Amino acid sequence: MRSAGRSRLLGAALVATFCVCGSILAARTGQTSPPAALTLADAMAQAMAANPTISAARLQHPIDVAGVGVAGERPNPDLLYEAAKETPRQAIGATLPIELGGKRQRRVDVAKATVAVGDADLARVIAEVRRDVRRAYFEAVAAEMRAQMASDLRALAQRARDAANARVVAGDVPRSDLTLSDLALASSENELAGARGEANATRAELNVLIGQPAETPWALIDSLSSGAAISPQQAFDLAAQSNVDIQVLDRQIDEQLARINLAKALMTPDLAAGGTFTYDAEPEFRFGWRFTGGVTLPILTRHKAGVVVEEATLARLRREREALASRIAGGISAALARANAARDQITRYEASILPLAVEAEQQAQAAYNGGQISLPLLLQLLVAARDTRQRGLQVGLDYQHALTELDRAIGASVK
Repeated sequence: MRSAGRSRLLGAALVATFCVCGSILAARTGQTSPPAALTLADAMAQAMAANPTISAARLQHPIDVAGVGVAGERPNPDLLYEAAKETPRQAIGATLPIELGGKRQRRVDVAKATVAVGDADLARVIAEVRRDVRRAYFEAVAAEMRAQMASDLRALAQRARDAANARVVAGDVPRSDLTLSDLALASSENELAGARGEANATRAELNVLIGQPAETPWALIDSLSSGAAISPQQAFDLAAQSNVDIQVLDRQIDEQLARINLAKALMTPDLAAGGTFTYDAEPEFRFGWRFTGGVTLPILTRHKAGVVVEEATLARLRREREALASRIAGGISAALARANAARDQITRYEASILPLAVEAEQQAQAAYNGGQISLPLLLQLLVAARDTRQRGLQVGLDYQHALTELDRAIGASVK
């Protein structure tokens, strides 16, 4: 009978674990009104508007756009003044560099490709922040559930202590039962203090991500069992269409192709055209002129090495993309397997283990009050209940972590 009772008590009070998702302990925070409700969608929206990492990343776009203007600049002419002892004694001239081979357009192409890379990188930063918010949100949910769990277990320890005191006064059990119950109560209070501190810490981490003051309280609405994994085919299709890491590499490959074209354009020699106005050459003439033209001779440097460097970089980027695609496929499969397994565990906990655990816990308390079991056995059952609660909570948290990793593997947010 004891074995059967202990097996049924392994899930004591986990119904509260999955029902209490947003409590922040108003007595602890001193709030006179309940904290504002916060869903995961609300947290995501606040992060998009106020997350400092995203705000900083968005500042790169105007920099890249300004780079297009810089790339399109044309070389300035050189103005020269000459004074000499021989005639003509003074001259004013100008020389204009003339770029050949489409160098200016190639620079503009590179700058525009850089803008596209920056936009793709911003999308990657946003996706990373969304994953961090999701993880932090459910870490905070779990921490608050642990605090509520610790509060419930402290209440159970208090009832056990009261029952032990009553039985000691009646002379039914030795005083050692009261000492043991006091020890269990003190331990439960210590665990409650630690759980509340962890709840404060995780809430602060979430608030930083969504751009709120660290101490802002929330009533977290979404539970650890919320959300659903998509099918493998849907995951692979979504990854192929919108994976931000793949998009960054694709934009980098486009940029590198533009850099190769620019490096090839640099192999074309440039011209320099100029003219000079001369005067003060009496008695031969008073005013004169001369025209000059020049070209860079590609004798010492032909810029072939620059083309080799850019082409080698392109080959590396393409190989990196292939490797990333392989990692994405493996990551999606692993995340889906973990998510589905955790979802099955949650279903079993909610459907059978939790109701049996609550019933077994109530029966154990009644049995001790009636003198049918000893205090050590009751405390042992309460410890088993605590462990089962923690396992059930961890299953829910593992499920959310698996969904977060699925987001990471796909490279896009999964609803």
